[in-house]
Amino acid sequence: MMEFNGMKDGKEFKPYVPAEKAVSEFTITSVVTGVLLAVVFGAANAYLGLRVGMTVSASIPAAVVSMGVLRILLKRKSILESNMVQTIGSAGESLAAGAIFTMPVFFLWEKEGVSDAPGMLSISLTALMGGLLGVLFMVPLRNALIVKEHDTLPYPEGTACAEVLLAGEDRGTSARAVFAGMGISAAFKFVIDGLKAASGTITIPVRALRTEFSTEVYPALIGVGYICGARISSYLFAGGILGWFVLIPAIVSFGGDTVLYPGAVSIAQMYAAQGAEVIWGSYIRYIGAGAVAAGGIISLVKSMPLITATFSKTIKDIKTNGTGMGAKTKRTESDINMKVVVTAIVLLILAIAFFPDIPVSFPGALLIALFGFFFATVSSRMVGLVGSSNNPVSGMAIATLLFATMALKSAGNSSAQGMVGAIAIGSIICIIAAMSGDTSQDLKTGYLLGATPRRQQVGELIGVVVSAVTIGGVLTLLDAAWGFGSTELSAPQATLMKMIVEGVMNGSLPWTLVFIGVFIAVVIEVLGIPVLPVAIGLYLPLKLSVPIMAGGVIRQMRFRRTKDTDGEAGSGILFCSGLIAGEGLVGIGLAILAVVGMSDAIDLSQWFDAGMAGGALLFLAAGLLIAWYSARGE
Repeated sequence: MMEFNGMKDGKEFKPYVPAEKAVSEFTITSVVTGVLLAVVFGAANAYLGLRVGMTVSASIPAAVVSMGVLRILLKRKSILESNMVQTIGSAGESLAAGAIFTMPVFFLWEKEGVSDAPGMLSISLTALMGGLLGVLFMVPLRNALIVKEHDTLPYPEGTACAEVLLAGEDRGTSARAVFAGMGISAAFKFVIDGLKAASGTITIPVRALRTEFSTEVYPALIGVGYICGARISSYLFAGGILGWFVLIPAIVSFGGDTVLYPGAVSIAQMYAAQGAEVIWGSYIRYIGAGAVAAGGIISLVKSMPLITATFSKTIKDIKTNGTGMGAKTKRTESDINMKVVVTAIVLLILAIAFFPDIPVSFPGALLIALFGFFFATVSSRMVGLVGSSNNPVSGMAIATLLFATMALKSAGNSSAQGMVGAIAIGSIICIIAAMSGDTSQDLKTGYLLGATPRRQQVGELIGVVVSAVTIGGVLTLLDAAWGFGSTELSAPQATLMKMIVEGVMNGSLPWTLVFIGVFIAVVIEVLGIPVLPVAIGLYLPLKLSVPIMAGGVIRQMRFRRTKDTDGEAGSGILFCSGLIAGEGLVGIGLAILAVVGMSDAIDLSQWFDAGMAGGALLFLAAGLLIAWYSARGE
């Protein structure tokens, strides 16, 4: 690993590529490659997030793929070109992460007859507004947070990405890890969900406890667990165990002939007809929703001292040191002109208020401007201190959604229009927070390497535009193929946001169950255990937590054997990133086949179906492959 020279003892920071050196950076090759990766990783992460409620950072996979393409295939040697590729490519994942947590609500309401079907133009424009604002808000903040606080804000993912790019002389071995993972995961996904030659889920009834044990067999989920590590995976798994082996047995055993809202028949009848799955859907999901909402708010409250200090210090730094927008002589200090930035922000806020395809009123647009800049500042500093994975974006989104919904209801707008407006405001804020965090990490990478900030910022904007156009089509396609809220695409975050808005507007939530979840979250917090991962595990089906736990165990076994943490650039991490991308891409492809009516043409289940036994073998094979590849230590 290279040691980057900081600014201690009054010494000026020296990036890898000096400011006076001109190298290829913003080229047709880097832009086209970055755009393609933005589409690929954006679509793949959208699919993953809608399945399990989690996304993974695309910066490092995009970096290693760019090195493989630019250095190995095209024989180009500029590290700043590779950095531009990952800058543009990672924008797709970040925008998708913000969009999928909220926007599927529009599709769910359309099915329920609450509102009209969302158009691709409306979705893309809403996502575009949030993405552009997230990038533009970071322009005046770059000098204060990236430059002035270089020695105090490490930006872990941004620094790791710089290290990966600096290690790009490995002749593409890292890139091969990503592509190998993509190929293997794609094959598994196609066999299970395309050919339908084996079951994707293994379910074992546990009749003594009146519940069941289940797991999905997809390598991507094991890869998620490997990336998260044993600690986070165990929290998710613990939440699943609490729901399926404590709460469900308690409800079934003691509920008996009780008809408990939102159920329409007795608990005994529900369990006899559909098993533990219906108990989870009718009751545990609401308990989990309460726990997740409480966890998000708790994380936000705990961060308030840091948030307050962050915002005040950033504003002070801007006033004291300026925004860095004056006349520049150095390439590495050149940002987008501040007048252009301010004008663009004003125009975007007006567009949000007055574009008929964006369901936000003028007061809502002003709310977005206020909350957006605040949470962009907070998000940037938070990822700088603790990394993107610990950034409380969900808490910010929930807080915004609660405030917006209550404000709309107080103003007398509690109709379907008010609910749609609340979700639109929450969507834009969520995307702003996600994009500002990603932009910060990318600008940190560029600062270490000696990239041109202005060119990176333009690259981020290009990635946002392409990703916004894509996300509308991806969401429409996936909903048409399987429907949000289905077994294939549970859309956990979106259903949570839907519950919150409906609960505030019309009081339709089973509040007793929700508050049980709230107080479970409080107990977990009092015990000193991270609330959100446990709450998410409670909210998600057990079948998703089990393979994630398996991935965490494999990661821990590797750590114990090698005493190596397998950092962000490790072969295991990159291989698992490829697994996630491969499943997502095949998932999108299968969705296209389903929409055009060709999915039955490749269905082999009527001639051959290995069932759960085949699924079990595939699950074992996937785990062994991940363990083997991570142990290679390339």
